[in-house]
Amino acid sequence: MTIAPDDARQSASHLYRTMRDFVQTMDDTLPGKFEITKEGIVHDMMAPIGPHELTTVHLRKRLEKLMPDELVAHTGTPDVEAEGEGIMRHPDVMVIALADMDVPGSFDPRALIAAIEVVSRSNPDNDWVGKTRDYPLMGVPVYAIFDPRTGTGAVFTDIHSTPDGPRYATRKDFVYGEDVTIDAWTISTEQLPRYPAGQ
Repeated sequence: MTIAPDDARQSASHLYRTMRDFVQTMDDTLPGKFEITKEGIVHDMMAPIGPHELTTVHLRKRLEKLMPDELVAHTGTPDVEAEGEGIMRHPDVMVIALADMDVPGSFDPRALIAAIEVVSRSNPDNDWVGKTRDYPLMGVPVYAIFDPRTGTGAVFTDIHSTPDGPRYATRKDFVYGEDVTIDAWTISTEQLPRYPAGQ
């Protein structure tokens, strides 16, 4: 059987809407966090633990000290959704203008100034692999990763076209203790918490 491009798009759109409905149903039922990637549903089964949440708070507060009042480092809901790409993600921190938050439903990923993730102990590849693929596809211009497992991180910028679709062209690695620049703001990574060894 041959599927025409329009039929394929409709089928993909229907599949995405089905996954989105499932995720929205499960969010209040099962522990952890659900997201939709190019490869299907990702379920981070573990609830965030102390160092993850504390890192998120430190990053939000450090950024907001430097940003103008019309911008926020948002750590709540809703999700960021690119329905045309079939992707729905939920960054730990979203740098966004207050005006761009006043929308029904999910945030437009192209409205984000930056997405920041604190690496989960239970599924680090989701942040280091999946999101470095998905965020440029969604049009998120800056993606920063903080990894409490290793005390390291990276900032990805400069989306460019590749045969596999949009990808980040620039990666700047850092270690905890160094200053890191996320878009226009440089913050300290001093005293960010680490995950306890052996857990």
